[in-house]
Amino acid sequence: MAEEQSSQIKDRDIGIEMRDSFMDYAMSIIVSRALPDVRDGLKPVHRRILYAMSELGMSPDKPYKKSARIVGEVIGKYHPHGDSAVYESMVRMAQDFSMRNMLVDGHGNFGSIDGDMAAAMRYTEARLSKIAMELLRDLNKDTVDFAPNYDGEEHEPVVLPSRYPNLLVNGVTGIAVGMATNIPPHNLREVIDGVQALIVNPDITSIELMEYIKGPDFPTYGYVMGHSGIRQAYTTGRGSVTMRARAIIEDNGGKARIIVHELPYQVIKARLVEKIAELVREKKIEGITDLRDESDRNGMRVVIELRRDVNPNVVLNNLYKQTQMQSTFGINMLALVNREPKVLNLRDMLYHYLQHQIEIIRRRTEYDLKKAEARAHILEGLRIALDHLDEVIALIRGSRTADEAREGLITRFSLSLEQAQAILDMRLQRLTGLERDKIEAEYAELLAKIAEYKAILADEQLVLDIISTELNEIKERFGDDRRTEITIGEDEILDEDLIPREDVIISITHSGYVKRLPVTTYRSQRRGGRGVIGMDTKDDDFVEHLFVSNTHHYLLFFTDKGKVYRLKAYEIPDLSRTARGTPIINLLQIEQGEVVNAVIPVEAFDNDKYLFFATRQGVVKKTPLDDYANIRKVGLIAISLREDDDLISVKLTDGNQEIIMGTSQGMSIRFPEQDVRSMGRSATGVKGIQLDEEDKVIGMEIVHPENDVLIVTSKGYGKRTPVNEYRIQSRGGKGIKTLNVTDKNGTIVGLKVVENDEDLMIMTASGTMIRTSMDGISTMGRNTQGVKLINIREDDAVSTVTRVAKNEEEEQDLEEQDGENGAEQ
Repeated sequence: MAEEQSSQIKDRDIGIEMRDSFMDYAMSIIVSRALPDVRDGLKPVHRRILYAMSELGMSPDKPYKKSARIVGEVIGKYHPHGDSAVYESMVRMAQDFSMRNMLVDGHGNFGSIDGDMAAAMRYTEARLSKIAMELLRDLNKDTVDFAPNYDGEEHEPVVLPSRYPNLLVNGVTGIAVGMATNIPPHNLREVIDGVQALIVNPDITSIELMEYIKGPDFPTYGYVMGHSGIRQAYTTGRGSVTMRARAIIEDNGGKARIIVHELPYQVIKARLVEKIAELVREKKIEGITDLRDESDRNGMRVVIELRRDVNPNVVLNNLYKQTQMQSTFGINMLALVNREPKVLNLRDMLYHYLQHQIEIIRRRTEYDLKKAEARAHILEGLRIALDHLDEVIALIRGSRTADEAREGLITRFSLSLEQAQAILDMRLQRLTGLERDKIEAEYAELLAKIAEYKAILADEQLVLDIISTELNEIKERFGDDRRTEITIGEDEILDEDLIPREDVIISITHSGYVKRLPVTTYRSQRRGGRGVIGMDTKDDDFVEHLFVSNTHHYLLFFTDKGKVYRLKAYEIPDLSRTARGTPIINLLQIEQGEVVNAVIPVEAFDNDKYLFFATRQGVVKKTPLDDYANIRKVGLIAISLREDDDLISVKLTDGNQEIIMGTSQGMSIRFPEQDVRSMGRSATGVKGIQLDEEDKVIGMEIVHPENDVLIVTSKGYGKRTPVNEYRIQSRGGKGIKTLNVTDKNGTIVGLKVVENDEDLMIMTASGTMIRTSMDGISTMGRNTQGVKLINIREDDAVSTVTRVAKNEEEEQDLEEQDGENGAEQ
């Protein structure tokens, strides 16, 4: 006996033994536990949970069953691991803040976004969700392979049919040995559109697919900052995206407060609130006076009350910087392809999914074909029996046993064993004429189906058409709008060749919301019209800046503190006409106490151009444009301001222009630009106009002799006055009167130098906008009150005016419309 045991012991190097054993263990973890299959996007535990629930008959139209029963079924038949691991996986599939499209319909306490644990499995109930049935659809039609379970007594599917691209739709997170996967969830509609695009164009690239699949779409809404991380992930399989909470700033009786409505994906709200409170206690964030979580069943609402003297935008930026209100999602698109882990780009993922669907449709069609052919074979036997009914009856009556009758039928009518048995099993009622007609109709229908199935199997394009049709059905049933908004990131680099060059309107509100629109959004109207809504604003918000630019121009943002920031126009989000806009703090790193007070577009930083500055207290300065060519993300000093002064206007000049400045009380001054020498970027400047104690500068323009000076007042009055009525003076004087200010027309809010071949766009504090032709505005002398340009309510006031190039097609359409209206009258 000792000799036999000794012969079974083999010498082996311990290093080799440990290496081989560890590799076996690692591959088991990688393939059997931690990584999803590229075809259905599921890890084994998720697949086994769904399959076990399907086998238990827990469809959406059936009653809920105890979670403990489901977990017991899974660990007893398919998943030889702990019950807590299975239950936690099932819980996650039932959480609307974890899954973009939930696969389990849970009943009871399945946890919360505050980090609360789910109730014990003996308390909760569950069933399959409706969209989960699409993962299991056609499973009983031999569409996928089955393998023995861990003890060989049961069989389980190797992969699910997955009739929609679940790997991208719901994403997955997993940590294996030496590798990890982290795929974000996406929008079902967009992903299906991407598959459709791949069907139409098999050579489509990952970059081209981004036209359909914009980026991750998290169930918790929020923002994704920038496209560069998305592009890198989609092209290489690895990347990183910055997620940001959605927060708004509200006025609360003169004090501001920040309301947080949406959080980044996988951020626990309760811990975030605790972190903010900790930062306030440690005085790392100043200005917060109260912090409340007012979330309820209607949605999330975290209220952050601020002191009256703090800038809410700065506090919000600090919250983004120091808390999980801004966090990063590291994308690593690793999945199993033929049981091998591979990092996949966007096209690869959709390609492997599409190949899986092609196989599913082929196998399903082959299954249906076999079923149809088998049934047609039986019906052919029944038809033979009905054609020789008397002989068949006589043969059966003359047989001593069923076996003798079966053999007789096979021999006499050349039938198969199955056909003969079907004839013997046929009930007498099938002998009626009506039943015979049913058999003939069923046989004809089966022949048509058989021909269809064979055509499908012979033509891959028909297979692709079926996939396309069924995906569209799922898209219509389960698709919804994108939840996560993708905005321009801080380090965003876009391919400018892909951005069309077009004129756009940029608008910025007093509370710091910015957006861009095509110029053609607004039709020209006659003077005195009511206008259209140009932006949806809050009751205490209004539009401060409105101007026309080109998508490829630089936008220089000047703040009242004398700093300048820079963006490209296309980096401003393109939103709808009535949309409120994107907070400018998401685009610019403004500091405490800064408010954007002047914005100008610049095509290029030429060394023969200048920026001409004007401040509220009448100070002016001229600086070469190329001094502002290199602007850091944190901004640059544009002008050094004196105490109690702020920047109101900046113009691009060639150094040889004439300048006109206007004040709120109706004074103006016109002087040569050469009166102001070129100064350095951080210089303070010189006096441009001498102001009375209650007066202030409201506008500064470049003068063109052939143009007029347009004045617009707060109560909607305005006029045009020829430039030659404003004589040239030396800078620094008190100037001359440009409008007779009265209680009727209000103080001056806008001064523009205008031409006839352009339109005027006027925006009120409530957001109402009117676009009117400049040649419809009366020309009057300097010392007059003006005429009504826009009808506004008593509680409203003009806030912004800007010039817009005339659109000839719109003007023609307007004239035709006016002609039609006149004919009707």
